[in-house]
Amino acid sequence: MNKNILIISSTSGNNYSLANSFKKKLDYLGNDSSILNLEDYDLPLFKPNEIALEDVIDSLIKKFKSADGYIFCSPEYNGGITPILTNAITWISTRSKNWRDTFNNKSCLIATFSGGPGIRFLTSFRLQCEYIGLVVMPRTISVTSYNAPKDESVIKSLKQLMMHI
Repeated sequence: MNKNILIISSTSGNNYSLANSFKKKLDYLGNDSSILNLEDYDLPLFKPNEIALEDVIDSLIKKFKSADGYIFCSPEYNGGITPILTNAITWISTRSKNWRDTFNNKSCLIATFSGGPGIRFLTSFRLQCEYIGLVVMPRTISVTSYNAPKDESVIKSLKQLMMHI
């Protein structure tokens, strides 16, 4: 049974390329996947009383809700999570009728293409994912300009994700 994997990229650069490489591998393994680039969404900075374009938010929520699992590809910014990723999750959690249905008990894999190993992003985003109800795969993927991912290791991580969905 094919599962719908949503691959979220926080950037249009290296992490988007990383997302595309995951999509190709998932396609090869016979899985359905799509890429969502957060830069394509015109989301304002979240403020409690901010009014955003409802159709943009609704589109984002629908894509997240319809996914069976996620792969997050995001760099480490200033030792943490990219603002665009936290902003998107905040909009989803505050504008969904029951935002826990979007995340609860769904599995995810966290990956980063950063200037360094991205350990602070991987660690802090894992905590955020667990808090919102996601089941986070124990292995993460860290890519730098000097450290390309090993295909065999990536395939193992993707297969592990698919087993939990």
